[in-house]
Amino acid sequence: MSTNKADLKGAVWQWAERIGVKVREIHLRQMQRKWASISTNGRLTLNTDLLNLPETLTEFVIVHELVHLLVPNHGKLFKGYMSAYLPDWEERQNRLKSLL
Repeated sequence: MSTNKADLKGAVWQWAERIGVKVREIHLRQMQRKWASISTNGRLTLNTDLLNLPETLTEFVIVHELVHLLVPNHGKLFKGYMSAYLPDWEERQNRLKSLL
């Protein structure tokens, strides 16, 4: 199952609105070591490999990056936000790690 670029970007905009964060730009490019990254000013870069993953995993990556606009680290508060938006985020994270 694959997603197209427009669907992926659309999901980012929907989640950004839901979480209440501002995404300025969305870029898709081949990335060697990570699924995505986000800058503090809202520039999101997504790995094009995400287009070939199940939607539940791309959604996890999107939410993970957008929550970083609220919390810059992976501490307790970050995990709290992740649990609020995606209650099964840890399971999704483990599935994603198994694909690396």
